[in-house]
Amino acid sequence: VTIFFSDIVGFTTMSCDLAPGKISDMLDRLYSVFDRLSHELGIYKLETIGDAYMAITNLVEEQEHQHALLIARFAIEALYAANSTLIDTEAPEKGYVQIRVGIHSGPIVANVVGTRRPKYTLFGDTVNTASRMESNSLPSKIHCSLVTANSNYDWAKEIVLLPRGDIEVKGKGLMKTFWI
Repeated sequence: VTIFFSDIVGFTTMSCDLAPGKISDMLDRLYSVFDRLSHELGIYKLETIGDAYMAITNLVEEQEHQHALLIARFAIEALYAANSTLIDTEAPEKGYVQIRVGIHSGPIVANVVGTRRPKYTLFGDTVNTASRMESNSLPSKIHCSLVTANSNYDWAKEIVLLPRGDIEVKGKGLMKTFWI
């Protein structure tokens, strides 16, 4: 699988500065576009948690040789969508949403856990590493691991990978990573 995580840059400050209804409106406008894109590109949206959006490929339908490329396409479109989404439609001077994105590929276990409020969720180091790619990304950037960069031979046809170099990743040590 390949996992996508995004996070809104400055969300905590926005949450303090804007009324809850404005935050809800912004998230709805942004995630409605993400949801449409995920449907169009064959990406499975797993969940949103506040300002975090999590999606995955090669889980509910087999996309064996293209899952990393599909997530990369989705990440690029999501970045454009965020950069086109006003933070507050009634106060355009507040600017546009910026996100940080991280993607990583690898094995996972998917399972429904709990009985009172059952939840479909993913487990494994791949999930943690994808999250670390996002948390180590920069505003309006897509950050991916070497594993993801090496997982699809079709990258060169449409996706440009720029080496970021070795970075220290919490719980992982030094990792060679790339910008998309």
